[in-house]
Amino acid sequence: MSNRILEVCGLSRIYGSGCPLCVESTGPENDTNICPHCGSVVAVHGVSFDLFRGEILGIIGESGSGKSSTVKMLYFDDTPTAGEAVFFDNGERHELFRQNAAQQRSLRNKRFGMVYQNPHLGLNFQVSAGGNIAERLLMSDLAHYGEIRRRAQELLLRTEVLPERMDQNPKTFSGGMQQRVQIAKALVTRPPLLFLDEVTTGLDLSVQAAILDLILEIQQELNTAMIVVTHDLGVIRLLAGRTLVMKHGRVVEAGLTDQILEDPQHAYTQRLVASSL
Repeated sequence: MSNRILEVCGLSRIYGSGCPLCVESTGPENDTNICPHCGSVVAVHGVSFDLFRGEILGIIGESGSGKSSTVKMLYFDDTPTAGEAVFFDNGERHELFRQNAAQQRSLRNKRFGMVYQNPHLGLNFQVSAGGNIAERLLMSDLAHYGEIRRRAQELLLRTEVLPERMDQNPKTFSGGMQQRVQIAKALVTRPPLLFLDEVTTGLDLSVQAAILDLILEIQQELNTAMIVVTHDLGVIRLLAGRTLVMKHGRVVEAGLTDQILEDPQHAYTQRLVASSL
């Protein structure tokens, strides 16, 4: 039986009307993702990869490389122009982009988790930290108040948010603490697949280190598969076993993280690695 949890094939996203020349006129070899003929943005083109249970896959690249767009399509925040993605869960095969809206909502609420760079995208700042977790539990069909509160407290404690802060609004928390609440919220349904989009950007180095340690602990404890999007090679080196390198919407290099960082083959990857030394 395959240990694969996600299969992505030919994932693409074009913003704009598009034209027959979009793909051949953009990409790393043209040093742009904007089509000179019609002005459309080829955010992602032809991205393919497999992800296995308990694996952390890194996607790295500069701003505008298409890495965040890739994850947002898989989490149903955006709709692909082309491509397929299959999620394998408990012996069932879910073709993500052929699911109806209700089926996509169910997968997103129960089987996937997302932690955004901007906590305002992942948290409801109108309710308490515990309320954020309760909202997600209610969407996953757990309705017993006492059990919801117990689970919320357990997850916040696990992510090092003090129990006495459970009823406080996350807008009173630091950036690092808001990320911890987001992680707790994402994990509350024990999803087998977690997306992390630039989760340490803008945080102090000591806070970054604590968040990364927490992510590794969770991955090892729950065997959660993760896709980590970042521009930080240090994050990739610490977390990811395999890495995709993206530029102007295309994957320019893919392989074992150590191999890519120690012996990069593509000129763009070589520049990325050299700039981090």
